[in-house]
Amino acid sequence: MYDLKPYLEKIDRVIAQGPYQDTWESLSAYRVPAWYQNAKFGIFIHWGIYSVPAFGSEWYSRNMYIQGSPEYEHHIATYGKHAEFGYKDFIPMFQAEHFDPDKWAELFRKAGARYVVPVAEHHDGFQMYRSEISHWNACEMGPKRDVLGELKESCGRLGMQVGASSHRVEHWFFMGHGKEFDSDIKDPMERGDFYWPAMPEQDHHDLYSKPEPTEEFLQDWLVRTCEIIDRYRPKILYFDWWIQHSACKPWLKKFAAYYYNRAHEWGTDAVINYKHDAFLFGTAVPDVERGQFADVKPYFWQTDTAIALNSWCYTENNQFRSAEDILCDLVDIVSKNGTLLLNVGPRADGTISEQDTEVLLHIGEWLKVNGEAIYGTKVWRKYGEGPTRIVEGQFSDGIKKNFTSRDFRFTTAGGYLYAIALKCSEDGEYCITSLGEQDASRQANFHGLIRSITVPGQGEALVWSRDKDGLHIKCDKKTVDPVVFKIEIE
Repeated sequence: MYDLKPYLEKIDRVIAQGPYQDTWESLSAYRVPAWYQNAKFGIFIHWGIYSVPAFGSEWYSRNMYIQGSPEYEHHIATYGKHAEFGYKDFIPMFQAEHFDPDKWAELFRKAGARYVVPVAEHHDGFQMYRSEISHWNACEMGPKRDVLGELKESCGRLGMQVGASSHRVEHWFFMGHGKEFDSDIKDPMERGDFYWPAMPEQDHHDLYSKPEPTEEFLQDWLVRTCEIIDRYRPKILYFDWWIQHSACKPWLKKFAAYYYNRAHEWGTDAVINYKHDAFLFGTAVPDVERGQFADVKPYFWQTDTAIALNSWCYTENNQFRSAEDILCDLVDIVSKNGTLLLNVGPRADGTISEQDTEVLLHIGEWLKVNGEAIYGTKVWRKYGEGPTRIVEGQFSDGIKKNFTSRDFRFTTAGGYLYAIALKCSEDGEYCITSLGEQDASRQANFHGLIRSITVPGQGEALVWSRDKDGLHIKCDKKTVDPVVFKIEIE
């Protein structure tokens, strides 16, 4: 069993010697790095043992032990009884024989991504990187590859920043249902065992649920996470929701102080993504899972969502969203001071599906032409206009947004205002009401002088006019949704 004490002592030393202490007051001095605010679009990767059964979702390791669930029934019918073939027995089947990090990185570059965040350890407890903390990792088992390390190297060569995602805290309860019947999850277990601790699952949205994570478990969580920091120096560390549990709070502060101090020591940047109010507001970057905000925010934020609506990992029945819908979300998010982290789930053999690839390449082609309206932009005086309303909050990405040619979003950069129509007009006519001729005595309105309007990649000036009803633009040229108008203003 790995001795945690030396690493815990090192963590305390780094905190004591650095500019950040493990208090919210000290951590409030954190500032979001400029590169991250300018990037606007990243790729999330869910790939692991759960990609082998490719059934249900990435929660297969939990759900297969819930008696009566579809995963439970599927597991018995396909692999046999749980006592004879448990989740751990998928590891030798996870060969990743076609995993090519250079090929992945090239696809992400073509998609227009500026940062990449692989899942380093999911709820199932299997590490996708080289580790001294546990032998249950992809370097020693399964693929026998340092997946995180190889992706960092390949993506870094192509100019993309690389982060890591840790879902380790959820492992506290994730395998607990396996103790409720005859399975391969049995006591006694100790730290270092793959399934440990497999505690009973209570309401995992209750901030005070019992049994709460123990000091031993949280020390193990802290050391695992700091090992990722020291070995891979990720620019981003993403956490799923359960770190908001009340028992985790002191350890989150200790982790953040260590991460920020290490980044300061190395002369680099650090970003923490969190959900709900796990971290004190202003000490890290909030994330909205599978959802958006209805209005612009004065602070920088992130949406994480997936190309597939039903799962974060590859399954044989994934329901894929269209590239056009995802692009409209990207534009909406950026106009409201956010960034989009879009997930792809590779197959167990290391290939990325044709559907995922098609979506990513479509997004990349659009960004190749229209990226000036996205990358490095800032919010305008208002985020947009139009009749279609965004449903605010998490898990709303499955709600179809039927945008019209009257739905616009605004960004600004390089002395230009970008007005982005989320739907092409059938007759080529557009009207932007926010840019009409308005009463100069009303300071909330736009009173600038418009010099010219073009479409990126086409160059030729468009015909336009203004009156009290709005800015009228004629654009007969064929284009794809969303449509970007580049407006020169004085």
